[in-house]
Amino acid sequence: MDNTRKRHNYVRATTMSLLCIGVNLFLYNIVGKYGLPLYLDTIGTVFAALLGGYVPGVFVALMTNVLEATYNTSAIYYGILNVIIALFTTYLSKRKVLKKIPGIACYTLIIAVIGGIIGGMITWFVYGYSDSGFAGTIAKALVGVGINKAVAFVISQFVIDIFDKVITVVFVFTLVHFLPNKFRRSLYFVGWKQRPLTRREIIKVKEANRETNSIGTKVAIIVTTACVLITVTATLVSIFLFRDYSRSQHSFLAEGIAEHASDVIDAEKVNEYIEKGEDADGYKETDEMLASIKKSSPDIEYVYVYQIREDGCHVVFDVDTEEFEGNNPGDVVEFDESFEPYLDDLLAGKAIKPIISNDSYGWLLTVYRPVYNAAGECVCYIGVDVSMNDLGKYDRQFLIKLVILIFGFLILVIAISMWISKYHLLYPLNSIAYASKEFAYNSDSERRKHMNYLSELDIKTNDEVENMYSTVCKMTSDIINYIDDVNEKNELISSQQSSLIMLLADMVENRDESTGDHVRKTAAYTRIIMEELKREGHYTDQLTDEFINDVFNSAPLHDIGKISISDTILNKPGKLTDDEFEIMKTHTTAGAKILEQAMETMPDSKYLREAKNLAEFHHEKWNGRGYPYGLVGEDIPLSARIMAVADVFDALVSKRVYKDAFPFEKAMNIIKEDAGTHFDPLVAQAFLNAQDEVRRVAESFNLRKNGIKS
Repeated sequence: MDNTRKRHNYVRATTMSLLCIGVNLFLYNIVGKYGLPLYLDTIGTVFAALLGGYVPGVFVALMTNVLEATYNTSAIYYGILNVIIALFTTYLSKRKVLKKIPGIACYTLIIAVIGGIIGGMITWFVYGYSDSGFAGTIAKALVGVGINKAVAFVISQFVIDIFDKVITVVFVFTLVHFLPNKFRRSLYFVGWKQRPLTRREIIKVKEANRETNSIGTKVAIIVTTACVLITVTATLVSIFLFRDYSRSQHSFLAEGIAEHASDVIDAEKVNEYIEKGEDADGYKETDEMLASIKKSSPDIEYVYVYQIREDGCHVVFDVDTEEFEGNNPGDVVEFDESFEPYLDDLLAGKAIKPIISNDSYGWLLTVYRPVYNAAGECVCYIGVDVSMNDLGKYDRQFLIKLVILIFGFLILVIAISMWISKYHLLYPLNSIAYASKEFAYNSDSERRKHMNYLSELDIKTNDEVENMYSTVCKMTSDIINYIDDVNEKNELISSQQSSLIMLLADMVENRDESTGDHVRKTAAYTRIIMEELKREGHYTDQLTDEFINDVFNSAPLHDIGKISISDTILNKPGKLTDDEFEIMKTHTTAGAKILEQAMETMPDSKYLREAKNLAEFHHEKWNGRGYPYGLVGEDIPLSARIMAVADVFDALVSKRVYKDAFPFEKAMNIIKEDAGTHFDPLVAQAFLNAQDEVRRVAESFNLRKNGIKS
């Protein structure tokens, strides 16, 4: 993908995302303005996820709620719902589930569950029960028939969300239906760092690397683990900081109340208050002011004034609460265990730090502020207890809000990381692996084809992956050049080898004054027979291209054993005697020995192995009456059975010192008659079936023999 196309894709994806965010915000405000029992802030999210993929979908989902939170802070906590819907939409879209009505219907129900039930649970845990609005009316009706408040509240949210998601799905899918396919495809957010792969290529690349542990999975695990660890660490730190802040605020509140209360206490009358109680002058007025101070904050649990003595806490004032009636002036309250470490300081009239206790009065944060008389003596302590019970609730609410908030951004980070990994790492590496794995070296055209495919990938990641790609391309090119050089040398060696074989065969043939071009003609006939057998589907497991070439190239050596036969026998003009014929028959085993010696220097030479078979067994007969061993049927190597037909035919149609040449038709009839006795019937029939080609070869050699170019 060139830079212009990449830039256009990024611009389209960004523009689509911004428009989708705008649609979400616009509809959300319209709904809020007219008080409709809907949300409609997932329409843009579903559209972006459906057409753009994971990254645009999650981005639109999260940013919608972030921007909504600028004027409705609670909206930020529902961003995770939009994110989950975006992920779910993209997942089903990629698997073609949303192509048919049943799939769309199930999808609508599921996102309603996500938005309604999960959203209702979030609202319940964060804000508690509410019976306001249309959803509240439904909740009150359900509570009225005996359903639990929490369940009723969640159900009411689900009912509202069903209508919201039906409208969303109908709107989005109707719009998408009327968009041109090409335009829809252009909105999908891609980031190719190479030639874009076709859908078919993507499937092949995935299949080729299916057996390996995907690096994408490892990247996902690493990124997710890192994000989770960071999130957990940040959450724990935030909770500790929030808890410390909450405690400091509670302490600040208690100290402020205590300071304010100290202003209304007449330090010079404390002992009188203890002795006379309400009968003391100004006692009731002071008690009422302390009660008023307590009511200034709902978090203040108790306000009291104690004089600390060796025998306990002597009550000066003890403001009544809804649950407990305060102690009377002069009553002595025993020291609580949590105060024992501070008794010496309290008896000495010193200030102490706030104390957190959890006893019969509950979980409290207590501030003791000393009150001094004109002589500078501590005459009493003002005690203020702030309830810490709400702190646990605040902690839970803060934790839920924090996790919900962070989780949405966590998913966005993971989605972006996986998107970058996919186009910068996975596709380039898998494409290189696929191209390398499928590389074929068996022919020049295949080598060039795969080299071109590798080059056309055009990977441009500007990192180590691109370096590796360049190295693979260079290495592959070098290998191809090396193979071409080796093949060229092999062809030269093969040509020289064929020339040497033919030269050797000519040396043997020149000793036999009657054979002429026998070795060349028989070689040509063997190729005709083998190709015809292959066309007819016989012996296909043996008749490979390599076998055919080996037999054809080694055929001229089938009579190499005649080099050991004396000229008097080899060129005798008349019929051989029995003894002479026995000597003549030894040319088969002699030829085998010569070729065995050659094979010792080249043990892996297949053409020499076939040359030995031809030399040793070409006079064996199908019925077992041949020589030198009397082999029967397929015990005779196929190459020798083929040579038997070629050798006899050429002997029949060629003039010898002891006979004239037979006519072509008569020679063919002899081959036909001896099929199944002398010759392999399939080989003989293939030769007969290819008689036009046989005639052409025979005539071309006759013309050349007479000095006429064919």
